[in-house]
Amino acid sequence: MAFFQFEADKSHESEKTADDIKKLSCTITAACLIIFIALFYYWLAVKAYSSPAGRFGAIINAALFAALGVRFVPIWVSDWAAAETEKNKADTKSAAVKIFFILLLVDIGIILFIYLLQIISGKGAPFPEALKLWTATDSGHYLDIARDWYLSTGHWDRLVQLVFLPGYPLLIRLLNPLIGNHLYTGMIISGLCFAGAGAMLYRLIRLDYSHEIAVRTLKFLCILPGAFFFASPMSESLFLLLSVSCFYYLREKDWFLACLLAGWASYTRSLGLVLAVPILFEMISEDIKPASREQPPESANNADKWKRIFKYASLLFVFFGFGGYLFINYQVAGNPFQFLIYQKEHWSQSLGFFFNTAAYQIDYAISCVQQQDLHTLMGLWLPNLLCIFSSLVIMIAAVKKLRPSYTVYFLAYYIIAIGATWLLSGPRYLLILFPLSLALSLISEKRRTNWLLTIAYSIFFVLYSYMFVNRWSVW
Repeated sequence: MAFFQFEADKSHESEKTADDIKKLSCTITAACLIIFIALFYYWLAVKAYSSPAGRFGAIINAALFAALGVRFVPIWVSDWAAAETEKNKADTKSAAVKIFFILLLVDIGIILFIYLLQIISGKGAPFPEALKLWTATDSGHYLDIARDWYLSTGHWDRLVQLVFLPGYPLLIRLLNPLIGNHLYTGMIISGLCFAGAGAMLYRLIRLDYSHEIAVRTLKFLCILPGAFFFASPMSESLFLLLSVSCFYYLREKDWFLACLLAGWASYTRSLGLVLAVPILFEMISEDIKPASREQPPESANNADKWKRIFKYASLLFVFFGFGGYLFINYQVAGNPFQFLIYQKEHWSQSLGFFFNTAAYQIDYAISCVQQQDLHTLMGLWLPNLLCIFSSLVIMIAAVKKLRPSYTVYFLAYYIIAIGATWLLSGPRYLLILFPLSLALSLISEKRRTNWLLTIAYSIFFVLYSYMFVNRWSVW
């Protein structure tokens, strides 16, 4: 009888916990929706200057984002209320080494594929000459910085290069004496970082998922529209390596190293600051999970308290990286926030609402149709819109299978990156958001879905690469 009473009490306690989780989830969801709807209404009433089609697109975009949040909150609350799950203990180092060299070959294949498209497009030239195509976007700015560092006087186009962060061009500047050509050095660094990022991404995913899911994630990473940017002398590959490595060591509870990597990421791209959100999320998660609360009293000694203080203090390194960039701004221009002025004056760039981005992107797309400017429409506005909307749909479909901190990272990154008031590089910005590739893998477990998405994204990759080669406003 005592056994059955114990089981009944245990069942009752479980039901009570489930009810508490449901109530808390509903409360958080309702509060977030109220704030989000208020912000959207404010934009619609005060800030919306778009056409009816643009406003309709903003409504759809906001609704998709809200739907992702509604699906995410219960998963988040349930995860924090559950005991810590065991990570996969499989040795992934040997497989990661193989993946490193495979992705090096993929990087070389991308460069050769772009060269082939140049020949097909009638832009063929000797291979060394053809490589100059890779300087057609922001690459040229990074290479200028690597060669001359930041300039305090001179032509306006050189002064505004202060908006590009130093993490990547500094590597080129340090390693170029070994190679003697800034373009080649940049492409070699990008290729090595891309391969390293793939190896670390495989190890990260294998902590929770199967080998097949990890490999499929890497496949989608390589065929996303704009994946050719990983071979470009720009900061995409380095940032992906740093962000994925940050998450890996975060999962291994090496808080100090994770924060150091995030600091280098914030020294490489301003969006590296977003990594502070999932880092803090994982730190809090460790402290409030039942497994942590059930520790014996002996664990709450001074040593453990100091470890916890050190853990949260490590978060400062994320901001120190960006602080180093602000110091360069001060040294060069006398104002630590000079980059914000240049972004506003030269690129009309500031932070806005991401759903406003959906609105003006639709308006510009319609304008291009009216003006019959198909190159800008196909190379710029349509790819941006495809990524803005499809990324949310993909995450909504996969969110229940994702670790909550990965979704938190996506949400925070999406708000900032897509919230740009003059977004020209949507596919490139979302390319380095690894939860997106993982989400694609998770929704592709059925063979038919896997094949359909693989074919679709391969076609998009080829078309977008062709547009890049022919300079159809692909940035």
